[in-house]
Amino acid sequence: MGSSLYAAFCPPPSPSLTKFSRWQPTSLLSCPRVACCSGSQPQYVASELKFALHDALESTGMDTTYAREAREGFWSQIKKLSSLERETSISINRCVDLGKTALHVAAEDDSLISHSSVPLPVDAFIDRLDDLSVGYCPHYSSSFKSSPESFLESIERYLFDEKGFRRTNARNQLIEPRALYLHSVLTHRSGSAVMLSLIYSEILKMLRLWGLVDFDVEISFPLDLHSLPRGYQKQKSKESDQPHIMTVQTLLEEILSNLKTAFWPFQHDQSKSLFLRAARAANCIDRLNNEDSGLQLASAKAAQHRLERGVWTSVRFGDMRRALAACERLILLETDAKELRDYSILLYHCGLYEQSLQHLKKYQETKSCSVQKQSSDLVSRQEDDAVEKLMIRLNLIMMEQGWSKPSYVRNFLGNNSEPW
Repeated sequence: MGSSLYAAFCPPPSPSLTKFSRWQPTSLLSCPRVACCSGSQPQYVASELKFALHDALESTGMDTTYAREAREGFWSQIKKLSSLERETSISINRCVDLGKTALHVAAEDDSLISHSSVPLPVDAFIDRLDDLSVGYCPHYSSSFKSSPESFLESIERYLFDEKGFRRTNARNQLIEPRALYLHSVLTHRSGSAVMLSLIYSEILKMLRLWGLVDFDVEISFPLDLHSLPRGYQKQKSKESDQPHIMTVQTLLEEILSNLKTAFWPFQHDQSKSLFLRAARAANCIDRLNNEDSGLQLASAKAAQHRLERGVWTSVRFGDMRRALAACERLILLETDAKELRDYSILLYHCGLYEQSLQHLKKYQETKSCSVQKQSSDLVSRQEDDAVEKLMIRLNLIMMEQGWSKPSYVRNFLGNNSEPW
């Protein structure tokens, strides 16, 4: 990633708030770059890390120009996040254009899998997002004089009834990943809860900027598999509403985590963490007391065999490219140091041992500096043990001359458009 990716950037406010001159996020508060967020507080600076995906793909002959441009667009947005802004509700944030950020994510993944000669038209989908706000006004102008409850009900009728946006459940997202991308949701009107929450918040944001909303609104994010996001007046909120409030940090993390989970190449044994699934496939977990079934072991071996054959994507078997991209963006977002660990084991499966070792070392350094109490539960112990075994294996590999660049890396990350 070039040095221009990390240049300071803060767009000026737009002189008007019309559809044709989309509001550019700014704030009365400064938006300084911070090294860690207020949650898990990873002790690393994302801009100092070097990622492997784009360079590895380019080494196979793939043109990564559009992917790099989309990643730069994503970074230009999230690097403005301050600790305060990360905890700001998505319905009132002013530092980051969340719609544009989500579309940059979609644009990068589209360039990775479509091999299109043109980039995803982000601006066109921004216009489509703005059209939803503009389209609401002529038919529901009377709602602006009604009570906050009636006003929010009219938005939900417009969005979910008239426009026909509906929610896909979490299980279907593994089969229909288009529910996880904003441009697809705008096109097909079917998406995940987080995407519907984002669209809802963008409508509210534009209406507020046009001076049509004069009360504070929160969006209740559904924690089940079926409900839709709903708006409510903040002044009438209860303490029990707090877990349902979607902040800028949690929204971006949810978007990227959903992609990471959907495209993780090791889909067997959903009860295990993503890392443990990949560690099992790499034989970094001891199999004691017949813990692993024959089906799980066979699935792990089959996944590893697909990787070695260059099969990077398949229905229900993930997509290494998009999983790597999601990991890299989560690391940039600085959500949790465990993202370094998960990214490392994916790089290991790609045969990129040197890069895998670098990020695993950074994870261990971060973990050793953490003041948080170490967990002693079974899963954490298994993960820690797998990390140690992976570290030993990587160090041994790096001692062997020529092992850092195996022959099948080119095959695995090559230009395969079909899974079989």
